Amino acid sequence: MKTYEQLIAICISTVLVMAGQGIVSPILPLYADSFGVSTALVGATVTAFGLARLLTNVPAGMLADRSGRRKLLIGGPLVTAFGMFGSGFANTIWILLGFRFVAGLGSALYMTGATIYLLDIASAEQRGRFIAANQGALLVGVGFGPALGGLIADRYDLSMPFYVVAVGGVLTAVYSFFRLPETRSAEQARIARDVAPGDQPSRWALLRSTDFLLVGLVTIGVFSVRAGVRQTLVPLQLSDSFGLKVDELGLLFTALGLIGVVLIWPAGLATDRFGRKTIIVPTATLIAVGIGIVAVADTLPLFIVGLTMSAVGSSITGPAPAAYVADLATEDQRGAAMGLYRTFGDIGVVLSPVLSGLLADAVSIPFAIGVNAVFIGLAAVAFLVFAGSNTSDTSH
Repeated sequence: MKTYEQLIAICISTVLVMAGQGIVSPILPLYADSFGVSTALVGATVTAFGLARLLTNVPAGMLADRSGRRKLLIGGPLVTAFGMFGSGFANTIWILLGFRFVAGLGSALYMTGATIYLLDIASAEQRGRFIAANQGALLVGVGFGPALGGLIADRYDLSMPFYVVAVGGVLTAVYSFFRLPETRSAEQARIARDVAPGDQPSRWALLRSTDFLLVGLVTIGVFSVRAGVRQTLVPLQLSDSFGLKVDELGLLFTALGLIGVVLIWPAGLATDRFGRKTIIVPTATLIAVGIGIVAVADTLPLFIVGLTMSAVGSSITGPAPAAYVADLATEDQRGAAMGLYRTFGDIGVVLSPVLSGLLADAVSIPFAIGVNAVFIGLAAVAFLVFAGSNTSDTSH
């Protein structure tokens, strides 16, 4: 397959995977809440998914280096499908949490494999655009999924979207099997398997890099906002304070997702043209400002304005941190680097929903949202002051 044919194939697979996550996103807090649990346990349904990814990202990256990418791209959706089927059948919050963990394992396998796959086929000058294309596919799935999920839940019940997603996971695995060839050569895999124990520390050298840790801090902030604010607190606030129904939540989340679909490709071009840091700092700041507005909004229009600003910031930030990390990593570090990078994001996914839920229970939902805004704002300032510009920036 030619490079762009491979790019299109991985993007189609990503659309199918992420549509599943989008379908359940607006109904998951309400589904968990139907078990009569606290806000913190509602948040734990997102945390369980993120915890599985957190524990799986690095091993998945190493597996991709040793055994190839296809195993992750085919096996990941199958594992996710099993987790989604189980989630739909759950009759207690603890069973739901267990199957959400399984679904997270599958997500980590697929997304880590997909990211490394893209880096295999892209040159350094194409990284921003290729990552943007795949994130655009992600946003198409996540963006259109909520409306479908809301309509399905409204027509049937809150468990039905999980079954639909499970079927989609099986179809994704079948598609990946036939359309995604291996990009890791047998010789590269042999070298990865035979690397001497004394050479292993080079794979983790990025953990000693200030630049890597700082971009990781921004990534934690971005994913904290996504998981702790948008996926956990915002649906509850819109339902409780402004009276939105489940189908209306789905349509709103879809509209916000369309912003990302429109902006992600220009964001990739800008990342390659102007440099990673030039994009990361202002967009992370925009997220902080938008979420800050959400925290203080007392009317629905102002609330939506804040959500829209944060969605714009998230969309343009998209490919820049991953491209920044890819520039820092050598080829032999690629699998470990992408696994570690995704782990930073999943730290936010794991911690933010539960911590935000605890803050919401102890103080209020707006207060918890505001804490997230402050965190990502401080991360943006730290990256601006202390992070260097990498070799793909035009200043070089």
